[in-house]
Amino acid sequence: MTETKPNFQLNDPKVIKGWTMFDWANSAFALTIAVAIFPSYFEGITAHQINPLGISMYNTTLFSLTVATAYLLIAFLSPILSGIADSSGRRKAFLRFFTTVGSLACMSLFFFTGEELTNGPMLALGIFGFLIGTAGFGGSLVFYNSYLPDIVTEDRYNTVSARGFMMGYVGSVILLIVNLLVITFPAKFGLPAEGTLAIRISFLTVGLWWIGFAQYSFRRLPKDSDAPFDLKILSKGYAEFNKVWQQVKQLPNLKRFLISFFFYSAGVQTVLALAALFADVEMKMDTNELIIVILLLQILALVGAWSFAKLSDRIGNKAGLVVMLILWTVVCVGGYFVEGKTQFYIMASAVGLVMGGVQSQSRATYSKLLPVGVKDTTSYFSFYDVLEKAATALGSFSFAFTGQLSGGMRVSVMALAVFFLIGLLILLKVKIAHARV
Repeated sequence: MTETKPNFQLNDPKVIKGWTMFDWANSAFALTIAVAIFPSYFEGITAHQINPLGISMYNTTLFSLTVATAYLLIAFLSPILSGIADSSGRRKAFLRFFTTVGSLACMSLFFFTGEELTNGPMLALGIFGFLIGTAGFGGSLVFYNSYLPDIVTEDRYNTVSARGFMMGYVGSVILLIVNLLVITFPAKFGLPAEGTLAIRISFLTVGLWWIGFAQYSFRRLPKDSDAPFDLKILSKGYAEFNKVWQQVKQLPNLKRFLISFFFYSAGVQTVLALAALFADVEMKMDTNELIIVILLLQILALVGAWSFAKLSDRIGNKAGLVVMLILWTVVCVGGYFVEGKTQFYIMASAVGLVMGGVQSQSRATYSKLLPVGVKDTTSYFSFYDVLEKAATALGSFSFAFTGQLSGGMRVSVMALAVFFLIGLLILLKVKIAHARV
């Protein structure tokens, strides 16, 4: 490896706070744009049957395909960029780049207006603004996640990883509540009661929140290397990724975990990306009801992330993940049969409890399975993030395909249970040394 690691103290409270604050910053996009408000706004502002590029499809299908395309893009770029970051020591520079691009794309959605759109430049603005924003969000995570094993000792992986997710949940909920008040009572804020201005302002606030609070993280995280950037490093990105891949193939338990993670992430990320769309289309919930559901989900996710971190400390990370995957499978099967808003609230509550736990403990478990003394953590986490992004693309494509064929979203939700079952069966074969987990 050519990277020179910054000299800083492990378990430094200031560094940890800076790292967790990035979750506070970017989770606003994940909640407001990707989950709570934009999906239903997109479904409402476009015609049910649309014709992008002359191809007839449901608007929900186009949205699912946009999610899939964004994550395929990041899955393709991530190994190259993370290898470059490891070789050049410029991890923070890439983190800053993706944050800036993503937040600006998010703010561009303010100009996405119209009614019953079927095609044209305005539809393209909404699609590409969301796609680039999602790519910026996903691209930043590979560099953000890779800091974890470099800033804390192994005994703190579970708690610090959970703390990051908890900060994200708290920050995003605070902003979502503010946006909910503006959308519900626009006149109180000097906005017109009719139209979409209040909703579109929320897209601006998310972009500003994201790029604004990220500055705190940029100041606290370890500095990049001062070595000049050499264009030859571009070719090293592939070399670094291939080097880690050769090492992963020699580590059967790490390889099995990554395969398991790929399949169950296809389910997890697709549920999170398209849950609000399901509530809008199948449950006929309006924007205010959707936001309330998402707030409930986030609060329970906060509880779940911390609770499953403690549970995993007691029974082991593998056992904790097994419990959560069983619950995820039950949720997907139940999604097909759910009738009425009360049942949907119950299902959403279950999703909230396991949502934060499975994300936090997957990241912590992967950190613990890395070879002892590994230096190229960004490239290793590139595998993790590439699989997560590719899994999201697979899940979203399957969701779009089954939805287009069936004409609804219930069959699509049921189909996601297959991903959880496959992930569960493979995870059962993973052996993790007690000393590391």
